[in-house]
Amino acid sequence: MKASRSEFLTIRGLRYHVRHWGEEGLPKLFMVHGWMDVSASFQFVVDALQQEWHVIAPDWRGFGLSQNTPSDTYWFGDYLADLDAIVQHYSADEAINLIGHSLGGNVVSIYAGVRSEKIRRLVNLEGIGLAATKASQAPGRWRKWLDEIPQSMQMKAYDNVEQVASRLQKNNVRLSSDRAAYLAQHWALPNAEGKWEILGDPAHKRTGPLLYQLDQVLACWQEVTAPVLWMEGADTDIWRWLGTENEARAEFERRLSHFKQVQSEVIADAGHMLHHDQPLNVARLIEEFCVNRS
Repeated sequence: MKASRSEFLTIRGLRYHVRHWGEEGLPKLFMVHGWMDVSASFQFVVDALQQEWHVIAPDWRGFGLSQNTPSDTYWFGDYLADLDAIVQHYSADEAINLIGHSLGGNVVSIYAGVRSEKIRRLVNLEGIGLAATKASQAPGRWRKWLDEIPQSMQMKAYDNVEQVASRLQKNNVRLSSDRAAYLAQHWALPNAEGKWEILGDPAHKRTGPLLYQLDQVLACWQEVTAPVLWMEGADTDIWRWLGTENEARAEFERRLSHFKQVQSEVIADAGHMLHHDQPLNVARLIEEFCVNRS
């Protein structure tokens, strides 16, 4: 495995953990993880990269070794603002190669429309977004949020790191034992009682009060000027948010058409965690997309 190093920054008042692979001065790849994940999730893709890169991968607020938000709710806009500060810190004067998985894919695709001048290449790993919402859903959503605020949210604790690894393999049946053992040590840490606690703020489990505004998201996608590489696993289940599999495929294509330049790739023998399932193929496509292009 390629060695990584940790750095801690103050980003918008929070202590942020940023993982680095490769030396400063090399071409940069920024990688941002999904919901209930951590920056170490990209280890297998980094190991598969053939070129020399400086990979910069933060733990989002409230995940991994980054500090939790002081609020009782996580707001999507904070991810964009955090990313903007991170990009400014590491790459103030040059456009970047930006890669995001799942939640991270949603963040980077909106960010690339809002800060189009900052993006050289955009890679979206299954960050297709959520189902469209209607204004009539708003009262119920606000009510549910208010009802959940007084409730104590908790993450499950495990007796040992092996149980954490087993949980990861339950979530993803393709995950090998070696990879699960590696990820488990970054996905959780032992507490004072010796139980292994997931490194995710339980507040993430609360319902967000704001409806998903698909028209606003796609308006941002239309502003992306950089070439876009979209990747999905052949056996993914993200379509379940968007109706039947056939309906979802049509909706995928409709949404992706809002990018001016998009290359779509389907990764065989991979699910939603395609960067765990097929890191060699994911790394190859990333490098082909980002290398030797103006």
